[in-house]
Amino acid sequence: MPSVNDGVMIVLSSPSGAGKTTLVKMLSKMDNYEISISHTTRQPRPSETNNKDYYFVKEDVFKRLINNQEFLEYAKVFSNFYGTTRTPVIDKLNKGKNILFDIDWQGADQIKNKKLDYKLITFFILPPSREVLFERLSNRDMKDKLIAEERMKQFDRDVLHWINYDYVVINDNLEKCFSKIENLIDAEINNGSKDYDAEYIRSHVNKLIS
Repeated sequence: MPSVNDGVMIVLSSPSGAGKTTLVKMLSKMDNYEISISHTTRQPRPSETNNKDYYFVKEDVFKRLINNQEFLEYAKVFSNFYGTTRTPVIDKLNKGKNILFDIDWQGADQIKNKKLDYKLITFFILPPSREVLFERLSNRDMKDKLIAEERMKQFDRDVLHWINYDYVVINDNLEKCFSKIENLIDAEINNGSKDYDAEYIRSHVNKLIS
């Protein structure tokens, strides 16, 4: 049975290229924070390590985990599956670890709908502008402009889900963005005052999609 000593679940989602993975890694360096490692069927990027960045598995293995109802959440994104298995997450939360999730809006919705007895704080990360996002996507390990353009089309769909998150944070400057998230988590856990301007976020979203 969950108790006050249990860890907290912290979800970071964002459109591709907005910086959530970097922010999750920064948060994981804080005391008592740990990243939930997802399973995926996609190929590793050159910088990624199996069992550290992801559990890279074949599609038949992933589908077996789905059939066995092992996943807390899973989704198909850009023709690959991603998912979080339930048991390791619950075990760590019961030991008082705060668990970080680097997942998309589909996964975040599923975790919310599970209504687990643990505190859940959700963040949606946005780029400062469409131009900056396109530049980041074009400079990533995918030099293919077609891939960047596909991601931009997906961005137009993904950004509409910002409304379902507790907080939306703009990643204009990585250190400032990290500090903002850190302060909001602290305020949530300790019932402190929150520096958060919902109207400013709404107008920023309108600029991104107009």
